Amino acid sequence: MKNKITVFGVLGEGFKLGLKNALSIICAVVLWLLTIWVPYINVGTTIALCAIPVALAQGKTISPLFIFESKYRKLMGEFFLLAVFIYMAMIPLLLFLAVPAFVVGIAWSLAVYLLIDKGLAPGEALVKSNKLTYGYKWRIFGVSAILSLIPMLCCCLIDIEDLIDGCVDGWIAVLIIVVCLLVNICCGCNAVIYRNLSADETCENADENAQNATAEPAIETTTEPTETANA
Repeated sequence: MKNKITVFGVLGEGFKLGLKNALSIICAVVLWLLTIWVPYINVGTTIALCAIPVALAQGKTISPLFIFESKYRKLMGEFFLLAVFIYMAMIPLLLFLAVPAFVVGIAWSLAVYLLIDKGLAPGEALVKSNKLTYGYKWRIFGVSAILSLIPMLCCCLIDIEDLIDGCVDGWIAVLIIVVCLLVNICCGCNAVIYRNLSADETCENADENAQNATAEPAIETTTEPTETANA
């Protein structure tokens, strides 16, 4: 099986990709927070935030105002139906000591991107995501584990004596910066994972379209001699 992703490869490329678009991503998140109270609009902006890794995977330049595009509000039904499918499946899986739920969660981690990017139905997106992540779950878990350690390490570095002495504001500022960086890096890593794992599917679809395009003229050329013969 072709090695599409590695843990440190995803982290390295995701770090660069996330920081390259850091300002746009942070501004988009701020706009989302400012409009989260607006009914109907908040649904579209939430779906748009989920689409950030898709845009990064396609190499697009992100504008913070893209979260207000109407195409994301059109996906409202499919988006929430996908969420219902996932959460309904997680409830019985949690009864088996949570491990199967964790594995299935990784297997379905690309479903929302496939729904937004490829226009797949919720059920099809879950099946396709499971297929694309097969054989790469441990690597995706490794990326998530390393990223989750960053805020934990920052919390461990906080000196209790500093908090007692009144240095809370400084540490809060540091944590805010770390969270902002972590959001950007996570978006970049998710974009790399989605782009690399779905790359073969895109190539296969392009090959099929090319074969169909070349096959149609061949059929037309074979019918011409029969028409002349009949004449």
